[in-house]
Amino acid sequence: MDNIDAWVWWLIGAAALGIPLVITAMPEFGMFAVGAVAAAVLAGLGFDVVVQVLTFVIVSVALVAVVRPIANRHGRQRPELATGVDALKGKQAVVLERVDASGGRIKLAGEVWSARALDTGRAYEAGQEVDVVDIEGATAIVI
Repeated sequence: MDNIDAWVWWLIGAAALGIPLVITAMPEFGMFAVGAVAAAVLAGLGFDVVVQVLTFVIVSVALVAVVRPIANRHGRQRPELATGVDALKGKQAVVLERVDASGGRIKLAGEVWSARALDTGRAYEAGQEVDVVDIEGATAIVI
């Protein structure tokens, strides 16, 4: 074991830290692996073990302190690209058959949808443009 250089041990440690990263999907293990790679570089350059260990600790802690809050913030954000029925909210549609509180038909995003007026006292005639404010099941709620 004495004939194996310290940088090799650091790289083995980095690979060992990469295994739980893949298995658990905990990014902290990847940050520790990067710290081990940084220590391996310094070991390869001939720095002593104290500098190597300090580098491992400093790089790992710095990555956890900086990257983790950023990742958490991004994880809590809603996707900016709306998909499915969420993408239809706010779109304009054309009335095909009279739309009132009891129902009707609109053309929305190239498809025919059943629709209902949000305002129960309001009716929209064929050819009028309306705005979709919500989707309930297969019915568009329009104003």
